[in-house]
Amino acid sequence: MEFYPIPQPDEVSDIEKDDAMGAYFMMFATTGLGLPLPIINLIASIIYYYLNRSKGRFVQFHSLQSLYSQIPVTLLNSALVIWAIINLVNDTPFTNTFWGLVITAGIFNIIYFIFSIIAAVKAKKGRFFYFLFFGKLAYIQAYKKMPTNENVKVNLNKPPL
Repeated sequence: MEFYPIPQPDEVSDIEKDDAMGAYFMMFATTGLGLPLPIINLIASIIYYYLNRSKGRFVQFHSLQSLYSQIPVTLLNSALVIWAIINLVNDTPFTNTFWGLVITAGIFNIIYFIFSIIAAVKAKKGRFFYFLFFGKLAYIQAYKKMPTNENVKVNLNKPPL
């Protein structure tokens, strides 16, 4: 795989730095709305990515990393909210398993907040901060060189299967 060169901090414009930082801070802005409905944060991340992906690879990387890392947090928080609603509607007591999920979700959210703050500060400085697993996915998607039409051999004749 070939990749485009990674820009150095002095090569990234202030507007790109602000837009990249916004990918992480946007999550904090929607948290108030997202507490009762965690899916709102994910929807906001998707919208932010699609509005900003064409503003350069640096912004695209940070928007993707924010989006990708939002997915498991949203799923975990949604499971917790759904379970709580079911228990409340059915007047069922909360089990130790539920409270274990509450603690797990709390830990994941705290880690996600810390990583997002670090990544936002780094983005504002024109730097990269790679989240475990999600950073590599975002990097590959944002910086991988796509084959050009000159290098791609198109097979016009295909088997009948």
